[in-house]
Amino acid sequence: MDLPYWIARAVEGHGQWTSTFAPYERHPSLEISDDRFATVFENYEKLLHGNYPFFHPRYIGQMLKPPHEAAVVAYLSAMLINPNNHSSDGGPVTDRMEREVIDQLAAMFGFGSHLGHLTSSGTMANLEALYVARCLHPGRGVAYSSASHYTHERMTRLLGMDSRAVPADRYGRMDLDALEDVLRTGKVGTVVFTLGTTGVGALDPLAEAMALRERYDVRFHVDAAYGGFYSVLAGTLGLDPAPWRAVRDCDSVVVDPHKQGLQPYGCGSVLFADPSVAKFYVHDSPYTYFTPADLHLGEISLECSRAGATAAALWFTFQLLAPTADGLGEVLAANRRAALRLAALTADSDRLRLHQEPDLDIVTYFPRRAGDSLSGIGRACAAMLEEGMHDGADPVFLSLMRIERDAFAQLHPDVRADADSTRILRSVLMKPESETYVDELHQRLERLSASQGKEG
Repeated sequence: MDLPYWIARAVEGHGQWTSTFAPYERHPSLEISDDRFATVFENYEKLLHGNYPFFHPRYIGQMLKPPHEAAVVAYLSAMLINPNNHSSDGGPVTDRMEREVIDQLAAMFGFGSHLGHLTSSGTMANLEALYVARCLHPGRGVAYSSASHYTHERMTRLLGMDSRAVPADRYGRMDLDALEDVLRTGKVGTVVFTLGTTGVGALDPLAEAMALRERYDVRFHVDAAYGGFYSVLAGTLGLDPAPWRAVRDCDSVVVDPHKQGLQPYGCGSVLFADPSVAKFYVHDSPYTYFTPADLHLGEISLECSRAGATAAALWFTFQLLAPTADGLGEVLAANRRAALRLAALTADSDRLRLHQEPDLDIVTYFPRRAGDSLSGIGRACAAMLEEGMHDGADPVFLSLMRIERDAFAQLHPDVRADADSTRILRSVLMKPESETYVDELHQRLERLSASQGKEG
């Protein structure tokens, strides 16, 4: 699509709409000359160009990529109006759009009746789920995997809830035997399962854990902020369908459209299976809610003001690429195939060694020539990251992940444990362009690895 054309159309359309209202005089305090604007803009543009090339398939570092052009155009056109989805009064159109995309997300996870809304981030979405958990099980804490996102430890502390980190297995998935030991104490009311850890993209064994839910009277919350959209591909491309199918029987789920949903930051979401949890959000605003609505979005959210443009961008994107196997799933399938290809090439390499098979689209590995010790691997991986990032002629942008000694030894017992932890390389292949670029990426990684000498 021609992005400049559609941006111009969005601006033109906004001008046509505003011209249908009575004319008024713009206040002089808002006027800025083109010369002054140009001076500031030129400096601003130079600053922006100091970013890493998140758009390029050579960037396989963190979970970053630009939004789809459709989301950019839709966000811009709505942002010019600047609706506030705190209530239908503040965003009569984008309010309806948000409700529609929430229904689509609920259908993707198999939720029937539900309550949900968009948030500014996965952190805020998880906070809301844990807030409701505290309301339903006062005095009882939260358990989550030691490999889960740090937001759960942080948010439980914010809410004044006890929390328990459950050990993970060798693949970064929650250990269910260890979880049951925690549940036997009776002190836990909610368990957080992660579908797509931000470290290695691991999927907690949610389906196998369902028997524990009734046995110990606990709520199950699913943090699918990163991996949630992969539910549309469950059962294909080596993706185990069991955890995704189990989500429909859980109490709440979080997914971030600004990760795999092609949206700009920040666009998260939270969904509850039981709509009656709305009672925990009850409040009154004497000036906000003046139009009829069963529940305004601000009455089922901890956040107050929220950008209606966020809902507009996601709604427009879903009109073109729905959260289904033949819509957004085509994008995710390319990511998954790229990850499987890179993992296979790495496993067959004489210079690189695969850390573990990817569950989603994150591949972890380290150079073989780093020697047989944790310290040697850590130094070599850090050197590869630095060399790749600063090679102006042939750059590649990687990231590092710290692995504790015992966890590493479970997968690689032949490596000498001369340190408490090591750092390995971690590549996120969340751009579909990686599929056609992955062989070139692997060749570049091979060259980087070859430049690292053996441990002295």
